[in-house]
Amino acid sequence: MTDASEQRWPPGLYVVATPIGNLADLSPRAAECLRRATVVAAEDTRTAGVLLKHSGSTARTLSLTEHNVTQRAPEIVAASREGVVALVSDAGTPVVADPGGRLVAAAHEAGVPVFAVAGPSALTAVLSVSGFEGSDAHFLGFLPRGRAERRTRLQQAAATAGVLVFFESPNRLAETLGDVADALADPPVAVSREITKLHEETVRGRASELAARFANTRGEITVAVDVSAVGRDGTSDEVAEFMAAMQRAGARRSGAAAEAARRFGVAKSVAYEQWEE
Repeated sequence: MTDASEQRWPPGLYVVATPIGNLADLSPRAAECLRRATVVAAEDTRTAGVLLKHSGSTARTLSLTEHNVTQRAPEIVAASREGVVALVSDAGTPVVADPGGRLVAAAHEAGVPVFAVAGPSALTAVLSVSGFEGSDAHFLGFLPRGRAERRTRLQQAAATAGVLVFFESPNRLAETLGDVADALADPPVAVSREITKLHEETVRGRASELAARFANTRGEITVAVDVSAVGRDGTSDEVAEFMAAMQRAGARRSGAAAEAARRFGVAKSVAYEQWEE
């Protein structure tokens, strides 16, 4: 192991993971990188300022947002040729649900070295406490706000993943969990709230159960959904036979698909497509 203070710090862009709620999670190497940096690019320079003060850094901060990343990237890349430049997000690992990816791409295109300063991430944190097998996880960032688009996104992702992970606002959490229940046959879910903070909690249960529990909540939310059984409990032939029988009985297509999803553990859209036109 190399001590952070003994590490060589050649010029380049350093992608620095920062705490997702608890300042004590800032690693010694991340703190040393911030002290070595001449420039720190951040979504919110006020949040970055707290980190710089905590680590004893005197680096200049530059705002890097969705709206100015194209204009700011050349300046930051140029600074990275001359010295240590750090990229940080508001919390966690940069480039995960923030605009930093375009800056990193610009650095690579310009031939500037890019280094990882690994550390906290809400994505891996929720997987670690969910109890779900996370080797086939699919990260969705923030889901679409529209209900139809949200359900489609969930169903498409569940078709090729074992676990889905996404961020959600407390105001939409209950509604989104209801969509998870309807679109994915009410799978097991882990909701992590305020990870690493004073009021941290992780709760597991069926999506419909947790939708009721979190009807009113606050804080930063990360959700993990176990979709390993979605579409795997019943065969396509069984679903097709069930939908055909429901059609002959005069059932409505939507209602039959909902019942097939519940009975066979498949996405409602999969059952819906088995209906003979």
